[in-house]
Amino acid sequence: MARSLRDVLVRGLLPEGKRLPGHRRLAAHLGVSRNTLVDALSQLQTEGFLHVQGRSGTVVSLPPVDMPGGEHREPLSLSDWATRVLQERPRGDSGDFHVDFRLGQDVPELYPEVAWTQALARRAGEAGRRAGRHADPLGPLETRRALSAYLNAERGARVTPEMVMLTSGTQAALDALARVFLQHGRSVAVEDPTYAGARAALAATGADVHTVAVDTDGLQPDRLPQAATLVYVTPGCQYPTTGTLPASRRQELIGWARRVHALILEDDYAADLHHTDRVPAVLQGLAPERTVLLGTFSKVLAPATRSGFLVAPPDVVSILATTRTLTDRGPGTLDALALGDVLASGAYARHLRRVRPVIRHRHEVLLSALADCLPGWPVRAAGAGLHVYLPLPAGLEELEVMQRAARRGVGLTRQGPLTGGTHAPAVLLAFAHLPPEALRDGVQRLAGALEGLTGVAASHVGLPDPAPL
Repeated sequence: MARSLRDVLVRGLLPEGKRLPGHRRLAAHLGVSRNTLVDALSQLQTEGFLHVQGRSGTVVSLPPVDMPGGEHREPLSLSDWATRVLQERPRGDSGDFHVDFRLGQDVPELYPEVAWTQALARRAGEAGRRAGRHADPLGPLETRRALSAYLNAERGARVTPEMVMLTSGTQAALDALARVFLQHGRSVAVEDPTYAGARAALAATGADVHTVAVDTDGLQPDRLPQAATLVYVTPGCQYPTTGTLPASRRQELIGWARRVHALILEDDYAADLHHTDRVPAVLQGLAPERTVLLGTFSKVLAPATRSGFLVAPPDVVSILATTRTLTDRGPGTLDALALGDVLASGAYARHLRRVRPVIRHRHEVLLSALADCLPGWPVRAAGAGLHVYLPLPAGLEELEVMQRAARRGVGLTRQGPLTGGTHAPAVLLAFAHLPPEALRDGVQRLAGALEGLTGVAASHVGLPDPAPL
């Protein structure tokens, strides 16, 4: 009752000085008991919304409140950090599509629900007892041990549990690293194109951001700046072009980092999503003293849990563990313990053995459909990850392709927001969330949308006509 009356007063529906009816009459009008009304009025009087004037009764004492659209308010005074974030942050494309190839799609059918929920159930009671103020800021030791063993065995890393800090994901790790190592007057190098969230987090510090062009093999080390505090790279599967950094370039990158005393931020985002038998080891194993390895399980294991990690030299981990208390008290204990169990029990490895063939097959279906429907297009097979990088033929622009595709019910992601420089136009097609028939339908729709454009050859060989929207 007090909440309802307060809302009426705050919204200015009763003017200042308005005398309320007597208690019995008002209670009958509102359909409540007199005692309920008296308690509510007493509460509002304590809060200053009402005033009792002797025999005159109860009157409204709240000054008139400006409604939206009233007096103009001055613009918010934002910090430099917030201004840079708002300028850098990309805005997603919206829309409903018959076939949605846009990035960021969940793959719920590949989610290991049984293994994950069983691990959560086993650890639920213990997590509550261990989540107190003295919880380890790096995360539970048993989880860091299990993660270290996995990275050493499967990714060629050189890790000890003391080098691991559990995070809520790669974005949180990048934000923490940026705040600790970057500021105005320092510089950071990033691949171009690259993950927009990484570039935004690094640029928000006010540091100078140097973009380094990539080619089909990834980062070009000979284009790195003369000096930088950090360099952000995706050597295992360049984002978004999907190239793999060869051994010679890895050595060049490490040599550069050692000369200029820079830290390499290695985002191993597609580590467990490879489509080939030969998976490159992480760069961290070659230079653990110069590399911060970033990883996440959200794409493959449990998107809702935001389970991630970073591996860094012990002195870097110590600094990050100390400074993280200003923003949070550490990772979620329940998710962290469950992750450790899933890794140590072998459930995660079994899960990967089940989902990799499914993802690989869908990747092959997409490539085949593109080859059939868009012959001559420079389609690139992805060595890992959940999307295919599709450079556009000369004469085509990303926005035009996206708009034409949208009119045929196909959603695409364009490369433009991911680059800080000038690149040949390209679009990205996520595929892991779509069954084979949807992949073929989507590519045929795309080919039909682009047919007739200058420089485009399209074919519908072997594919049925798409169903209308």
